[in-house]
Parts: sequence; structure tokens; C-alpha cells
Amino acid sequence: MAHGDNPVMETLVDINAVSLSRTELDNRALMLVRIAALAAVEAPMMSYLLHIGPAEDAGLTVDDVEDVLVAVSPIIGTARTAAAVGRIAEALGLAIQLTSEDTE
Repeated sequence: MAHGDNPVMETLVDINAVSLSRTELDNRALMLVRIAALAAVEAPMMSYLLHIGPAEDAGLTVDDVEDVLVAVSPIIGTARTAAAVGRIAEALGLAIQLTSEDTE
């Protein structure tokens, strides 16, 4: 049986920590690369949701994310790009909803 209070999330945090410790990309470049990778693998909405805070902390804007999607669309295809746009929008909506609930 998995250990910890929330073993899945703790594992995801650990994996990300290892990745961050092994790259010399600055936070902004790292988030841009990760968004491109998420789009390429047709990541679920929750994967984008996990990156909203770090992307915001790195100073990424909606324009930056659009630029990344435009840049990778010839490589990953229109269907994956369109799916990524939908999932990002869904993740942003959920993040806004969760933030609103926290402030109430």
C-alpha cells in the first residue's frame, strides 16, 4: 500500500523536484517547455492545473502560452493543439473557481 497522507500528489511533487534539480533552465523557460510537452502528449486538464501556479510564479502570461501553442502546432498537429487550448481553459476556470472559494 502507498505511504503518506496523499501519496499520489506527494509522488508528483517529488518527481517535479528531481526534474527541477537536474535542469539549468530558468523557471520561465522550464514552464514554456513543460506546456509544450503537455500539449504534445495530450495531457489531461489536471496536468495543466498543476502547472498554473508555477507558470504564474515564473511570469508567464496567456500570450506566452499562446505563443508556445502556435510554435508547436505544426509539430503536434491541429487536434492536439485544439485539445490543449480546451484543457488549459478548463484548468484556468477551475483554478479561478478554487481561488474564489478560498477567499469566501
